[in-house]
Amino acid sequence: MSSYHLDHLEYLETEAIHVLREVAAEFERPVVLFSGGKDSICILRLAEKAFRPSDIPMPFLNVETGHEFPELIEFRDRRAEEMGAKLIVRTVDEAIEKGLATATPGQTSRNKLQIPVLLGAIDEFQFDCCIGGARRDEEKARAKERFFSFRDSFGQWDPKNQRPEIWNLYNGRLNPGENMRVFPLSNWTETDVWEYIQKENLEVPNIYFSHARECFFRGDQWLPVPPVHDGNGTPDPYEGARPTEKEEHRTMICRVRTIADMISTGMIESPAESIDDIIAEVAAARVTERGTRADDKASEAAMEDRKKAGYF
Repeated sequence: MSSYHLDHLEYLETEAIHVLREVAAEFERPVVLFSGGKDSICILRLAEKAFRPSDIPMPFLNVETGHEFPELIEFRDRRAEEMGAKLIVRTVDEAIEKGLATATPGQTSRNKLQIPVLLGAIDEFQFDCCIGGARRDEEKARAKERFFSFRDSFGQWDPKNQRPEIWNLYNGRLNPGENMRVFPLSNWTETDVWEYIQKENLEVPNIYFSHARECFFRGDQWLPVPPVHDGNGTPDPYEGARPTEKEEHRTMICRVRTIADMISTGMIESPAESIDDIIAEVAAARVTERGTRADDKASEAAMEDRKKAGYF
């Protein structure tokens, strides 16, 4: 009698597929949060394995800050179309116009403004579950999340009031107005993600690989120089996010480890041109993946505060 043993990636894949199937069984209106980043790319592949040859039984949702990398938007739209999925996009700009979000004077980052946009989309489509690609190894606030992470009727998260998850049993019961955030990749690491992308031969946006980009140094990190404003009479969406005369700026050979928008994503100098190169670079890294995110460096509790208010 022979037995079959799963290797590390196969175990993580099986666990994530089980979580996705639990979502389909327990919730009426789930949605996948798809940004086009490497983690959500893995989620889509896992969803294909969980539900094909049937259609993936949930739409995709992305909240735009208005400061996205053009390469990421192109990849997101093309990938959703290739999968035959319904892609829902809601933007911070629309929320500001409707009075649903208010920009703080002098603050260039729009990450906090994504919160009312996400909560508004959940209310608009009556989503009861949002599937995201967050992982516990990314950041200490994310390490407190369970696979099924409960949100109250205000969309808020209480890290001290989470439901137990024993023997892979998940409690998805909700009262009206409440919703769940589900993270199938919770137990994955950054290395696991790249090894899975390599194993499954998944396409990723080219900004994950080494390329030339004009950057400037601010807040102990290199940030991408935003695109030139066309001066068509509209306000510059990147006002305050451009390099000043005193800030060093130059063309670098660099890549991203984790993608936010152009205001928050730190670039790292890197010659990595293949996934093997990236895996080797991650193994040698002494800075966490989200250590390159300007929005997380704002304060030690930045991520946890945003999550408590309804962030991804």
